[in-house]
Amino acid sequence: MSTIHFRRKTTATSEQYVAGLTDFGPGRSKLFGNSADAYLKVHQRGDSFADVTEGSGGIWERLHYDWSDPERVVLTTTDSNVWGGASGHTYTFTRKPDGTTDVDVVVIRDGKNLMGRLLGFMLGTVGKGVLEKAFENSVKAIEARNSRAGRPDPDISELAA
Repeated sequence: MSTIHFRRKTTATSEQYVAGLTDFGPGRSKLFGNSADAYLKVHQRGDSFADVTEGSGGIWERLHYDWSDPERVVLTTTDSNVWGGASGHTYTFTRKPDGTTDVDVVVIRDGKNLMGRLLGFMLGTVGKGVLEKAFENSVKAIEARNSRAGRPDPDISELAA
């Protein structure tokens, strides 16, 4: 079993990050590269939870998302072709006085078969950088999404210039 921990400061608020994390619409892979649209299936969704299958590259997992606590989102793996046991993700958000937010992520990968155990070992050692890069990309994509949200769409004449 591998436990991987990341922390990053972001200009996004916790609400903005949670909105990105719980946006299960088309194009999710632009925010989360390991969640290809072809794998994405929302089984159930409520005001503060969702039951979603997602993945990429032949690896999928069904996750129960719980965002009932505005400062914490817990993703619990309920089924997967490689992950089992205690697998999942926990995002914790801490607002800072300067208006930024610290995003703290703990990823647990508990392989349920040989492939999962090998992947878990790889992710916990040499593959940690790959997950960290994916996390960094997600933070940047959510920041970019929110910086565009406040701007009006460009006028046609602006596009022609």
